[in-house]
Amino acid sequence: MKSPLLSLPGAVPAEGRDEGVAAHYGDLFREQRALADGNGFVDLSHRGVITVTGDDRLSWLHLLLTQHVSDLAPNQATEALILSANGHIEHAMYLVDDGTTVWMHVEPDTQGDLIAYLESMKFFYRVEVADRTGDIAVVHLPAGSIAETPDWAAVRETPQGRDLFLPRADLEAYAAAHGPAAGILAYEALRVEGHRPRVGFETDHRTIPHELGWIGGAVHLQKGCYRGQETVARVHNLGKPPRRLVFLHLDGSEVHLPGHGTPVRLAADGQEGRQLGFITTSARHHELGPIALALVKRNVAVDAELLAGDTAAAQETVVEP
Repeated sequence: MKSPLLSLPGAVPAEGRDEGVAAHYGDLFREQRALADGNGFVDLSHRGVITVTGDDRLSWLHLLLTQHVSDLAPNQATEALILSANGHIEHAMYLVDDGTTVWMHVEPDTQGDLIAYLESMKFFYRVEVADRTGDIAVVHLPAGSIAETPDWAAVRETPQGRDLFLPRADLEAYAAAHGPAAGILAYEALRVEGHRPRVGFETDHRTIPHELGWIGGAVHLQKGCYRGQETVARVHNLGKPPRRLVFLHLDGSEVHLPGHGTPVRLAADGQEGRQLGFITTSARHHELGPIALALVKRNVAVDAELLAGDTAAAQETVVEP
């Protein structure tokens, strides 16, 4: 979905997984500062939007998701995962129930696969699953925003701000009334600062929730069975995950940020040393400078100096070893 807000002055299109919205509108750091101060909004209209309606929607989703949602109160935001049979992360869903409908947004272009899975699990339950990406757009308001929420918008409110589910036809009018707009790069920099993982960035084909700190947040340990639960319970009760998420402060003298997949090694071993992990997301932060998230082997010392490609990196613990 190509956003109409790409026509705003200064808009530079994003690339890769976030294609379809603006990377920035001419001043990355100004946009970050505005969001950090609770001003403006972020266009997330490229993300997939799914609704689930019907009397059984919460009890049915409770059987499929890693989150406890059978008693989810109206307007209470939560997040949940879909795992493979082996416990590997396949989807992350950011959802809210408004009393009659569960609204969720997911990674761009993943809604088709997720809906196919949900449809295959309907059986006799009274539920209807719909792809609303074509007519509903997601807009993010940062924490502290005093912008009014339209009465006709579903709202998902979290400590990081509010996600609005707006009619796509109203997106331009909303932007005109509630600017300034901030690009996805500003949003991602604050996500990295907050150590919040994202499917397709912090995950690969074998990532389990424990590696990213999603236990307790998106994974409820006292709910009933769901696909992949055996792995979750076994690692939680009997062992440790093979990898862990770390936050990196990168050498600010480097011109280029290390991209996704850049090898991470011990600084003492140099660029020829054994690879211990990889960069998942890097960003330029308005206060912290160049920063990144990385997935590294669990036994990497928490105080070890690292190299991300040829860039020196000092780590902070996100997931305990």
